[in-house]
Amino acid sequence: MTQHVFITAGGSGLGLAMAKAFLDNGAKVAVTDADPAMLERARADAPGLVGFTADASNEDEMADVFSQLRSRWTDLDVVMANAGTAGPTAAIEDVTLTEWKSCLAVNLDGSFLTARLAAPWMKDQQRGVMTLTSSTAGLFGYPFRSPYAAAKWGIIGLMKTLAMELGPFGIRVNAICPGAVEGDRMDRVIAKEAEARGISEADLRQGYGDCVSLRRFVTAEDIANTALFLASPMAKNVSGMAMTVDGHTEKVTL
Repeated sequence: MTQHVFITAGGSGLGLAMAKAFLDNGAKVAVTDADPAMLERARADAPGLVGFTADASNEDEMADVFSQLRSRWTDLDVVMANAGTAGPTAAIEDVTLTEWKSCLAVNLDGSFLTARLAAPWMKDQQRGVMTLTSSTAGLFGYPFRSPYAAAKWGIIGLMKTLAMELGPFGIRVNAICPGAVEGDRMDRVIAKEAEARGISEADLRQGYGDCVSLRRFVTAEDIANTALFLASPMAKNVSGMAMTVDGHTEKVTL
């Protein structure tokens, strides 16, 4: 059976890597992205990809996306609530309430809205898979990244609750917790954090590697492979799990 897969923030990074992996596996895939230009590049890079411009934290925009999906698809097999933002890198006293709310909105509100809109469809089917993107920052404290850590911990709590609430309807819910993922996004995080800590980017990058048992960053493809597994029959009894893909993080930062 062809899977129908919906992914938020699928225009680049982890979301696009997951979208490509599902497309390569024969699925029909639709994604959202808040940046129309990014979405256009993603469609060019991944033929067959259906794209919607939408902010995952905007209730009206997400409701419109699901309405359009309903008009296209009969089934909704897999939902990946992947939208996220790094938020500010600063001591708690230097984080504004606006920055705090913005970070939580994209990461946590986005996951909530995606699950809220997908649940009735999947309940009607009596089946489905939801996967929320958290982080190893949702398993540890994370100095200078309080909004991000709070949001990613919140996603774990949301996932655990959804797994209990939706399990009786045949719906599995899990979270993927990536560690440090190679790429432009991690480069930006390291640059900001190095500045906040007053150390060099090279030292901080080395520190991230030293905090992981395998002494290396992971790749977007590692995350995509885990998403494929969680959506497959091989994971038919895997639910309520925070799946770390990180080379075994011993601590988040130096």
